[in-house]
Amino acid sequence: MTASLAHICRHPIKAHGREDLLSVLLKAGQGLPFDRQWAVAHDAAKLVAGWNPCVNFTRGAKAPALMAISARLDEATGTVTLMHPHKPDLIFHPDDADDLGRFLAWVHDLNPSDRAQPVQIVKAGVAMTDTDFPSVSIFGLASNLDLSSRMGQTLSPYRWRGNLWVDGLAPWAEFDWVGRDVQIGGAVLHVQERIVRCKATSANPSTGQIDADTLGALQGGFGHQEFGVYARVISGGVIALTDTVTVL
Repeated sequence: MTASLAHICRHPIKAHGREDLLSVLLKAGQGLPFDRQWAVAHDAAKLVAGWNPCVNFTRGAKAPALMAISARLDEATGTVTLMHPHKPDLIFHPDDADDLGRFLAWVHDLNPSDRAQPVQIVKAGVAMTDTDFPSVSIFGLASNLDLSSRMGQTLSPYRWRGNLWVDGLAPWAEFDWVGRDVQIGGAVLHVQERIVRCKATSANPSTGQIDADTLGALQGGFGHQEFGVYARVISGGVIALTDTVTVL
């Protein structure tokens, strides 16, 4: 079976919603366009200029209810629509200081009161991924199905907050890509490293409730807590659903 691109997903505001795409133009040295363009800093953040590590931001590992947010970005206007099963939709502009109060009010009860609270939306000009380089994350659907079978429950791919999902691979085959180049459509990516997962993956992306011991299942079944791989775009081009995925 030929491997092909099955899903493309971006997260305009880090940890605050995902959005499915049909196609996207990747550029060398950059992340997925508009993926993690913004992040929500909390009141204990120690920010520096440019990219900052995830400990400075509100995220699903500390606030699992955030995992149930979906998003829609209007690239032309820069407005974002956030949707949550227990809230009315919020349409706002992350770069507009006048909209910050409405956003903070909307997310207030999605953050545990005993955790650092969100206070500002920041943008660095680079993707606020969990890596200190502009990364694109890649996953195999077969790996998700294998882990689901081992756990006896269906795991939504959204649980892993990934960018690109590949169909037609053997389970866990993407781990063998580390150090190699992969062509997807018109782009080539160099697979850099495996992804070490966090507690955010224990939350159901439909409800925002913790309902799966993903980390325990990975540790118990494989002796690690890794799922998916990070890659760098080394040659840009358009990628689209059903594009062939080839290891070079």
